[in-house]
Amino acid sequence: MATILAHIKVKPGCEAQFEQISKDLYGASHGSEPGLLRYEYWRGSEPQTYYTLLAFTDFRAFIAHQTSEHHEVASPLLGSVLAGLRLEWVDPVQGGSELPPTENQDLSDSLDELTRTYAKRFAAQVAPWWNEVR
Repeated sequence: MATILAHIKVKPGCEAQFEQISKDLYGASHGSEPGLLRYEYWRGSEPQTYYTLLAFTDFRAFIAHQTSEHHEVASPLLGSVLAGLRLEWVDPVQGGSELPPTENQDLSDSLDELTRTYAKRFAAQVAPWWNEVR
């Protein structure tokens, strides 16, 4: 399982464009990704601030999302409107969330180069203290 909270900062004046890209990604992702559990966008309280919660059945499903055609098409569009992006791996509190724990998954056996590249770039970061309270 893989759950990520994306902290997003959008360039001033690009909010409407970012929201349209988000809506398109939301529709395409929910329409074609069987390993997707949650994919939601929110506006933050500060100007130009957004958040995305992404949750997948496993790390392989997250990488499939990252390498999907619709995400590859959206990436340069997002790059043109983003002022900053920070991905934070989060772990659902069992009994306080319906999502399974975030775990790392080795994808070094992947057949295609794009999957191997994304698996390295976005490797799941499982905090050691999570296992102490599970």
